Amino acid sequence: MNKEDKIDSVIGKSTSIHGDIKVNGSIKVDGKIEGNIHSKESALIGRESSVKGNINCRSAVIGGKIQGNINAQDVIEFQSGAEMYGDVVCKGLIVEKGVFFEGNCRMSQETKEKQ
Repeated sequence: MNKEDKIDSVIGKSTSIHGDIKVNGSIKVDGKIEGNIHSKESALIGRESSVKGNINCRSAVIGGKIQGNINAQDVIEFQSGAEMYGDVVCKGLIVEKGVFFEGNCRMSQETKEKQ
């Protein structure tokens, strides 16, 4: 996430959402989501959060648990302790030590939005 980026939406620790979320900017998730996330900018998934659904965004920083696919137009960063169960498509991938990743990764110059 760039310094000029700002977080437009925050899902707090004690919040659970069942349904899709669409954000025209960036989103930070610290709670639980069962549904797809569509963010025109960055998706920040906190260490204690979980997402059951697909994520489409410009870039992503993942610290929690994801059960679904991630499609990013730029870079995906998995922080230590993150769990990823699904496929990723991105231009760049950063994986810290201590990440669990079960799925496939495809890196390409052009990502195509699924769904």
